[in-house]
Formats: sequence, C-alpha cells, structure tokens
Amino acid sequence: MSEPTRAGSTPIGVEVEAGKSYWWCSCGKSAKQPFCDGSHKGSEFTPQKYDASESKKAFFCTCKATANKPLCDGSHSRG
Repeated sequence: MSEPTRAGSTPIGVEVEAGKSYWWCSCGKSAKQPFCDGSHKGSEFTPQKYDASESKKAFFCTCKATANKPLCDGSHSRG
C-alpha cells in the first residue's frame, strides 16, 4: 500500500453532532480537509467513516499518520 499525502501538520477541530456520520479523507488529497471530496478515486485509498456518538469538538488528523484514525493522536509532532 502506498503512503498517503500529508495534508497538514496540525489536526483540524470540527464540531460534530451526535448521531451524524462524517467521512475522513485517508489519502490526503482532498481539498475539503479533513473530509473526503472524492480525490482518492482511482487509488487504493477509501474514506473512513466516523460516527459521532456525542456532540463535541473532535480533532481530525491531517498528517495521515495517526494510529487512532480518523482522530489525531499527536503523530504530527513525532515526525
């Protein structure tokens, strides 16, 4: 599997709503970071679904190196 494109160096905070689903960009090429805009088409990447269990501010990874996909785990500061 090829490596995703690093879309940023810091997470993006998004107010998510309980019961709603969000599609996180896993390839790093979306112009609508941190969410998918279909830029992965023709690649091995697919967006990852995030179901919000509660309304809160969630911090989505943009470096694409997180082990806690789609949320940031601080990997951007380690590399």
